[in-house]
Amino acid sequence: MRRRYLILAIQLVILVGVVLIWELGSRQPTDEEHFLVDPFIWSRPSRIFARVLEWLQDGIILNNVFITLYEALMSFVLGTAAGIAAGFILGRSDFWARVLNPYIQVVNALPRLVFTPIFFLIFGLDANSKIALGFSLVFFIVFFNAFQGVREVDRNVFNNARMLGAGERQMAWHVLLPSALSWILTSLHTSVGFAMVGAVVGEYLGSSRGLGHIIAQSEGNLDATGVWAGLAVLSVVVVMVELLVTQLERRLVRWKPQPAGDLLAA
Repeated sequence: MRRRYLILAIQLVILVGVVLIWELGSRQPTDEEHFLVDPFIWSRPSRIFARVLEWLQDGIILNNVFITLYEALMSFVLGTAAGIAAGFILGRSDFWARVLNPYIQVVNALPRLVFTPIFFLIFGLDANSKIALGFSLVFFIVFFNAFQGVREVDRNVFNNARMLGAGERQMAWHVLLPSALSWILTSLHTSVGFAMVGAVVGEYLGSSRGLGHIIAQSEGNLDATGVWAGLAVLSVVVVMVELLVTQLERRLVRWKPQPAGDLLAA
């Protein structure tokens, strides 16, 4: 426990140190026209903080945060559900796994940004196109983990359950799911991050709402303070989401033995 507080304290010291160096550097002139840290490009933490407070007072930022979170949540839920389902189906069918493997590998290798204009044409510039982009990012992460988890099931447990007369539903619920659960949970953190990426990038490329839209609008106006303020708000949102996912993971894997590294850190 003491080590955790020490790590948190060091993290806060690093954050405060970077902000102080940034603020002081943006105020320290090197000559009549230049500063140690160019405030036109990097702005200043004090200006960024003031801009965030201004957005909070106007109610602008909260509405846009909720929109981005909604898009990311839907991307995460739909992508996770579809990835688990596809992973279980192909994990149980070696024939179809071999047939579809080349197509899955090709689609997975394609940059998702290539599909963004297509999503805009199909779903428009509203939230659905951002959800589709996030879905395309989350799906493959969860799919490959679920597929591998099903393939890694203990054959002795599988055969014994079959001998005891377990049906397909019982096999999936009591044998395959516990085997794949660790693999699926491992992908949660990455999936949440990519869901946020899909939502923000989609908003950045074409939207009238969301954090990505605020960042893109500020960038178009050469407003470095607005860009960094948007990134600061996004960073806070990502940290909060990551903490929620960590708590969810801990609740779902209480049965799992605690790693030696966690025991040492406790």
